[in-house]
Amino acid sequence: MRTLANGLPHQRTKLKPRLSKSVIQLREQVDDTYPNRDRRTDGTIGDAKHDSKSDHTPDAAGWVRAVDIDADLTDHKSESIYLANQIRAYAKSDPSKRISYVIHNHKIASRILNWKWRKYTGINPHTSHIHVSFNKGKADTDGSFFEISMLGGK
Repeated sequence: MRTLANGLPHQRTKLKPRLSKSVIQLREQVDDTYPNRDRRTDGTIGDAKHDSKSDHTPDAAGWVRAVDIDADLTDHKSESIYLANQIRAYAKSDPSKRISYVIHNHKIASRILNWKWRKYTGINPHTSHIHVSFNKGKADTDGSFFEISMLGGK
């Protein structure tokens, strides 16, 4: 999936899509930490093939609450597994609860099982990228720094 560059509204809304500030912040931290990373499977705004319930699809107010981060961060292919795990751990401890769920490499983590990884059986196994979805509300307007150690945090 690629971010739509033309800025045209998705079929569900007539409003121009706008990225959640949390989406923007996380993507910027990843870009700052891995400036030479592969970005081929990065994405935010879904194409017409995406389910209307996808967080990549703009909602009625135009908000997009998901980001895909290409798994090829460095020459070390396992780096994305470590990053996905740190994002998951951060989400578990974050009092603002901006992150809704994380999917990577056939696994998903969310509040459902207290942020433990479990098997993901969706159509896309998310092996080429890390998918992070954000909760409606605070994540839309909160672009504060994510305290994730691999991304410059504590």
